[in-house]
Amino acid sequence: MDGGSGLNILYANTLELLEIDWSWVRGDAVPFHGIVPGKRTRPLGCIDLLVCFGTPSNYRKEVLTFEVVGFKGTYHAVLGQSCYAKFMAVPNYTHLKLKMPGPNGVITIESTYEHAYDCDVECIEYAEALMEAETLIIDLDRLGRHLPKPKR
Repeated sequence: MDGGSGLNILYANTLELLEIDWSWVRGDAVPFHGIVPGKRTRPLGCIDLLVCFGTPSNYRKEVLTFEVVGFKGTYHAVLGQSCYAKFMAVPNYTHLKLKMPGPNGVITIESTYEHAYDCDVECIEYAEALMEAETLIIDLDRLGRHLPKPKR
């Protein structure tokens, strides 16, 4: 859940896990900022998918447009403001719940603090690994400039 995001994001590996054919992905995506801190991101494309919340006796389903991104994430997808608007859903980040009206009452989607903590730890570890890799590339580039030119 990301109530600050205007986008619904789906990671390419999630698309593969769902065994969805890449021919469904449209190439009309435009670059955006803020998903990878300080970087502009160009999605691989967009895809419309049917999303369903609830139980067999009380459910809602809507078609959402997702930006498909090629980098790794710690989640399968990120649901943004357009998802909340379409489902008329209200997130509560403190209690890790998402509530929306259903045909037979309120639909509640919830998680646990342990699961949220594990996701946060994985996200932080991944971000740190990216920063270390970027720093290593910069250091290697800097060292490469100071090497003597080979004699011919």
